Amino acid sequence: MSEVVPAGRLAPAQAAFRVLVVDDDPDMAAYLARLLEGEGMIAETVHTGDAAMVYVMATPPDLVLLDIMMPGTDGFEICERLKADAATAMIPIVLVTALEDHQSRVRGIRAGCDDFLSKPVHREELIARAKTLQRLHGTRRELESRRLAAEVHRKEALRRTFSRYISPRLADRIISDMEDEDAPFRHGAQRVSLVALFADLRGFTRLTESTQVDEVVGLLNEYFSVITDAAYRHDGTIFSMAGDSLLVGFNVPFPQPDAAARAWAAACEMLSSFSRVLARWTASGGVSTGLGIGIAAGEAILGNIGSPHYMSYTIIGDAVNTASRLVQNAKPNEVLVTGPVYESIRNMVPAGAAKSQGAVSLRGKSDATPVWSIAL
Repeated sequence: MSEVVPAGRLAPAQAAFRVLVVDDDPDMAAYLARLLEGEGMIAETVHTGDAAMVYVMATPPDLVLLDIMMPGTDGFEICERLKADAATAMIPIVLVTALEDHQSRVRGIRAGCDDFLSKPVHREELIARAKTLQRLHGTRRELESRRLAAEVHRKEALRRTFSRYISPRLADRIISDMEDEDAPFRHGAQRVSLVALFADLRGFTRLTESTQVDEVVGLLNEYFSVITDAAYRHDGTIFSMAGDSLLVGFNVPFPQPDAAARAWAAACEMLSSFSRVLARWTASGGVSTGLGIGIAAGEAILGNIGSPHYMSYTIIGDAVNTASRLVQNAKPNEVLVTGPVYESIRNMVPAGAAKSQGAVSLRGKSDATPVWSIAL
């Protein structure tokens, strides 16, 4: 007969069917344990209700044979406590008793027991009940294994989907928060404050007119690879990738008090990474282009926008429109930012790199917008 496994020590043969026998009569407990071990099961014995609670909490067994009539805490109370705890509620409990009255049976059922064994215990009846519950245990374990595998597959599919738009770190955070009512993507459209960054290749449209299609696709793939990596490293959310233009939002879907600083750092990394790509393009085929960036802060509407046939999780509003107008005016290796963005990043900008362009009239805006040009 196996000895009780103390808390903190792994039980032997974890995959075997483990039964805890609880009986204040050591001889009866040993007898039941021998019968179970003869069928290839692992049986442990304890002799009080309190010891049973300690054992089950430390090393939950696959089945509990529980005597009802014990000094101190009786079997009914132990059964009720185990079934009331989510961590142990699924463990089958068979009440072993000499009580045959209707009232005791009803009380056992109300306590949550799964079956009864009458004393004196007959070997055939004990083994039949134990093997039935062993099969049930195996079925539950298989179903749980399949459920966990399906959950892992679902979360990985979600992670791949989210990673098209946001950094892997933010994707993991969203998936872990999916049950939270305030989690991103659980709400409809909402008005938010954000920092929008547009990146766009200068003169690339003209370049495509004289470049083979396959080469254009290869250039764009390499270009988007380095600038999306830069956006992800600073936890930006990608909302649009059209033509040679990229829209990235900061402070969405999670709050980022340093959103402007993140956008600026991402812009710097985009320009630095793309300069190395451009050097290879120029050396191999004389490709001449450059990267322009526009950054604006303000309000926008965030949500799934579109028609019943096509939806896009995106941002629309003044900050997005302003960033779009700025990138249209940006020269190669130039970052145009609005006044509020510049005030937030002033201490991060290299000395002499920034120049005020004053209040600029941007297409589609009734009021002039303070703009700063930063050349890198």
